[in-house]
Amino acid sequence: MKKYILVICLMALVKMAFGNTPEKLTSIYDEFRAPQDTIIVEFGKSGKIMVIVDNKEDFERLKKMNVNQIISELDLAVDEKTGELVVVEIQNKKGTKEVVRVSENGLETEVNVGGIRISVDERGPDTKVKVETGTRKKSDPPFRTYFNLDLGINSYLNSEGSFPTSSSPYATRGWGSWNIGLNWMASQRISKGFYWDLGLGVQWYNFKFENRDFQALRGDGEIDFIQRTDVAGFKSKISASYLTAQSLFRLDFGRMNDKGDKGIKVAVGPYAGYRLGGRSKYVYRPLDGGGRRKEHLPTGIYLNNFRYGVRGEVGVGRVKFFSTYDLNTLFQEGAGPELHPITFGIVF
Repeated sequence: MKKYILVICLMALVKMAFGNTPEKLTSIYDEFRAPQDTIIVEFGKSGKIMVIVDNKEDFERLKKMNVNQIISELDLAVDEKTGELVVVEIQNKKGTKEVVRVSENGLETEVNVGGIRISVDERGPDTKVKVETGTRKKSDPPFRTYFNLDLGINSYLNSEGSFPTSSSPYATRGWGSWNIGLNWMASQRISKGFYWDLGLGVQWYNFKFENRDFQALRGDGEIDFIQRTDVAGFKSKISASYLTAQSLFRLDFGRMNDKGDKGIKVAVGPYAGYRLGGRSKYVYRPLDGGGRRKEHLPTGIYLNNFRYGVRGEVGVGRVKFFSTYDLNTLFQEGAGPELHPITFGIVF
């Protein structure tokens, strides 16, 4: 049964070529035409198999063979990992172009001819044949590079593993505690749907305080959070930037099931970063009136120069979410409260 499916696919290929692009077919035929003999086997009203030979001895031998012999003489090698084999290829100066591919999984067979997929299921008492169009697989190169953008919200967990409450001077406000990251990524395919991603980029951390009357100042050997009663506070935050490297192991279930981007993706891996800068910012208005004023203070001396942690990603289709958690603290030991930064966001 499966051999006949191959024959049908070859017939469909020739039919598509004759019916849709006669000029292109003529040019391809002229390019690959042998100088001597051609055999055309017709099936039904319009099905054809075209066999081209380049010497008379092969032509005489071919006339004595039946269709099953022709297929068996192909002596195709099956990919042991995927169970796939290439039936027809076109070779020219630009390289090799795959035309027909067959995948066998026990009693299930799938044949891809251009944008047409034919599935044969022989597991039941009756053989089921399903034909689908527009199923040409998108290319999945073994190695590729790309850029992405992280946009998230920062906070941190204290020594008890909880978020600081509003009574803490360094409690964060979600809106304004932005995390922005620009990353250059390299992805290596390990197996079908399994990838190893490496990235290098810059991350900007912003921790906007919920209590805007408190200002982060550089104290004697540690960072101080001072409540300003002499002005009307408008905005208070700490910011830092890090050069960050990351490594992720990613499973793409859409690629595993030949559905392209239509599937769930999960990834996890470590990251490490080196601090490039850090400061505090305080925006206020004088009590006696006037416009806004800003103060920028170099409080980065109390931030850890290195950060390291774990990153996780979950994606559905083209939408991907990420989260990071620093295993070390934001501030150096003894120079500030024990806080572990945590981020939630989306990847573009």
